[in-house]
Amino acid sequence: MTAVTVEREIAGRTLRLETGKVAKQAHGAVMVTYGDTVVLATVLTAPPQREIDFFPLYVDYRESQYSAGKIPGGFFKREGRPSTKEILTMRLIDRPIRPLFPYDFKNEVQIQCMVLSSDNQNDPDLLALIGASAALAISPAPFDGPVGAAKIGYVDGQFVVNPTHNDLANSSMDLLTAGPKEALNMIEMDGMEMDEAVVAQAIELAHQTSCQVIEMIEELAGKVTVEKTYEPTPLPEELKTLTEQRCEEKLRELKLIPGKADRNNAMDELRQALIDELIPAGADPETLPYTEAQIKEAFYKLEGRIQRELILSGKRPDGRGAEDLRPLSFEVGVLPRTHGSAIFARGETLALVTATLGTPRDQPIIDGLLEEYKKPFFLHYNFPPFSVGEIRPIRGPGRREIGHGALAEKSLQAVLPPAEEFPYTVRVVADILESNGSTSQAATTGGTMALMDAGVPIKAPVAGISIGMVSDENSGNYVLLTDIVGEEDFHGDMDFKVAGTSNGITGIQLDMKARGIPQDRIVKTLDQAKRARQAILDQMATVIQKPREELSEYAPRMLTVKIDPSKIGKVIGPGGKTINKIQDETGATIDIEEDGTIFIACKGAGAEQARDMVRAITEDPEIGNIYKGKVVSIRDFGAFIEILPGTEGLCHVSELAENYVENVNDVCQIGDELEVKVINIDDQGKVKVSRKAVLVPGHEPEIARSRSGGGGRDRGRGGDRGRGGDRGRGGDRGGKSRGGDRR
Repeated sequence: MTAVTVEREIAGRTLRLETGKVAKQAHGAVMVTYGDTVVLATVLTAPPQREIDFFPLYVDYRESQYSAGKIPGGFFKREGRPSTKEILTMRLIDRPIRPLFPYDFKNEVQIQCMVLSSDNQNDPDLLALIGASAALAISPAPFDGPVGAAKIGYVDGQFVVNPTHNDLANSSMDLLTAGPKEALNMIEMDGMEMDEAVVAQAIELAHQTSCQVIEMIEELAGKVTVEKTYEPTPLPEELKTLTEQRCEEKLRELKLIPGKADRNNAMDELRQALIDELIPAGADPETLPYTEAQIKEAFYKLEGRIQRELILSGKRPDGRGAEDLRPLSFEVGVLPRTHGSAIFARGETLALVTATLGTPRDQPIIDGLLEEYKKPFFLHYNFPPFSVGEIRPIRGPGRREIGHGALAEKSLQAVLPPAEEFPYTVRVVADILESNGSTSQAATTGGTMALMDAGVPIKAPVAGISIGMVSDENSGNYVLLTDIVGEEDFHGDMDFKVAGTSNGITGIQLDMKARGIPQDRIVKTLDQAKRARQAILDQMATVIQKPREELSEYAPRMLTVKIDPSKIGKVIGPGGKTINKIQDETGATIDIEEDGTIFIACKGAGAEQARDMVRAITEDPEIGNIYKGKVVSIRDFGAFIEILPGTEGLCHVSELAENYVENVNDVCQIGDELEVKVINIDDQGKVKVSRKAVLVPGHEPEIARSRSGGGGRDRGRGGDRGRGGDRGRGGDRGGKSRGGDRR
């Protein structure tokens, strides 16, 4: 096959799709180039290896560090398990593609996307999604696409199509959408309290851009000869009829049982009775007309049809109206030793959420294609199997846990204070203890309360809600459902999660089971979600209205000091001697940034003590200030007094006492502490002090006279005996080295 290329300019850059050049043994392979970012997407499909009742679509996305000119860290210098960013991108690719395969298609399909080149401006996740869609379009897989994808930013009140990383640094919104030509079926967004109308406009613009991408993929597919291989395997009509006869009437009754567990148990019994009837005990499977998998599928389809009919007629599983919330429950401060904790319950969904405050050294380091950076805020989501009454192996977090945690994290990120105002590292953990729908939004809402309970000064409370939809393709009727439960998600058309404050949206995630959702329904969904969100926020305010004034007694006290970066060496000291001494004496933890920002954390009063010690080390003397210093050297013409760590001033013999002093030793000895006043700092930085100015109010020292005596011996160059205050060794000689040799 010869190489085929399609190009189009989108947002001022050329988007290029190419196939037939590499990966020719894959069933579909497309190289996507945008700027200097290049992604290879491949597709393979094969018959299933066993009897299954699901579509085995496997999506893999990897960012090789060589693509950005980097060598991986760690001992092996090789990429390992997928990063959080890679896992989120895998989900991003899967979600808009999966609904466009036939319901009964059970062949294995593997999509593999590799980032080959990264310019650190055009994010490869968008290109991977476009490449996967294009590779499927030219493969034998029965994919009813293609789908297009686009990103939208919002900078200075203007929309930016496919924003670069530099654009996103100044953008108040990061929106990505995907879907076929007629409607969107996936949205991912985080924003800084964005107005619903602005978000709706951005979504519409994104879909228009996506359609340009779809046209490119269709053009590419038109140049490639491929035969789609798919033979439908519908359920036997007699089995569907038999299932309806045996179960429909009873299912309509069971679907109105209010409790999830009672309802599920009753339906399980009905399904098992049907299986026992059609597959008698001891019967030879080879002689039976139906398999157990077929019976279960027929039952599930009937259950879904009845569920949808009931909802369209105004009957939800728990009896609520279309816009009614489930009963809400709020509680804060539920755990005695955590820094912040909350329980948020919505019907049969309950999240226990905690907030923990740490120091800058607790920040995780993110090492991806971009320059390495630290995260001061992160949220982890856990979904134990007991939350849904199941038994399964308990391993590390899966893609679902990582995806739900990322949604809650970005929904809360927008309201967190800047580091200069609140220099803590903040970790939120959401443990889902009961689940019946919309657990990610429970994590978001509970996370808000945990942060406020911990005293984190967030800008505004955030709440989240999920809006579902059930529609009838034949009649065009549809209903939007506020706060969907599990069954409404399983058998419905969409799960549209929206989180935000009273002022606007901070996070969106849309997943569709139907082919897509038109723009007018998106607008209505956002409006309905806003009303529900405000109702939750109003009830939340009855429990906790704003962040607590005081942090937990178990949280570290964090103080920030800003110093001249050139003085960092003074604070650290030789081999860390100075900083270790401060930490040992105060019990504080000290972290120093390259820009001179010093973070001091301690449980108790040690933080203030450590701050004072740091200030003393880095403070410059000021004329007129009085200091309590220590005599470090004595000469015939006066005494050298250390007024600040590493900074000494000369007190001339004429300024040592109220009366005439013949011998300096008659007034002070080495090691004595004296209060002195800074009376002069010359152009070379040499400091002159006076004890007499402290003893005699109103005394005006004779600065010229204080320059006589030993001044010509140039004691100290900066008043601290050390060439710039620290003997020219970057501040790590302490400023007092060889102090004893002046006796």
